Amino acid sequence: MVPEGLFGFFDPMGVLALLLLYGPAYLSNTGAMIFGKAIPKITGMRVWVIDGGRDWKDGNRLLGDGKSWNGLLGGPLLSALLTMLATYLWHGHGLESKPFYDPLMGMSNVDPWFAFFGLYGSAFFIGYILGFGSLVGDSLGSFVKRRRGLKREGEVSSKAPLLDTLPFAIVCFIFGLVLFPNQLYGSHQLIPSMIWLLILTPIIHRSVNVFGYKIGLKSVPY
Repeated sequence: MVPEGLFGFFDPMGVLALLLLYGPAYLSNTGAMIFGKAIPKITGMRVWVIDGGRDWKDGNRLLGDGKSWNGLLGGPLLSALLTMLATYLWHGHGLESKPFYDPLMGMSNVDPWFAFFGLYGSAFFIGYILGFGSLVGDSLGSFVKRRRGLKREGEVSSKAPLLDTLPFAIVCFIFGLVLFPNQLYGSHQLIPSMIWLLILTPIIHRSVNVFGYKIGLKSVPY
């Protein structure tokens, strides 16, 4: 189990530790841009759109061309690799190492259901699952936006910043809390820091999208 006392309610270092822990999953959207747009553009690979071009009963697309199976399944690979990197850098780090905690803290005391993957296999698995959860949340946000008529049109923003940012973080955190309850990712001690990070997420999300726009992975900076 995860030791008590790692996080407090007003704990800036705890928020930073949480960001480092879940940061790879936050970057799954960048991975989705790479696998859903950049790689198909370079290689000519086909893009499989999730909604298949179908409309909802309101006449709007279910999700739109921006949500593809390429991105949904490929994007979490970036999260998985980054989680492996974090494990390599901080494996064995405990209470004294805040905010650089071992991402797999808790595995030594509890036999988790995914332990048969081994150290780095487990890191890859956790990173992929959390990255996938992040993209599921992003797709849910897109679905709700389109039902409310807030879909993006070309260079015009959807004008729904919270739906653009919070669903992916909320679903990602839910995946961590539910699927990995005996690891640091699912510790109840994280919940206050999760609340603070949700407040900061719109800023982080905007920064990542601007970066993707600057390097040509996104057509718009949002």
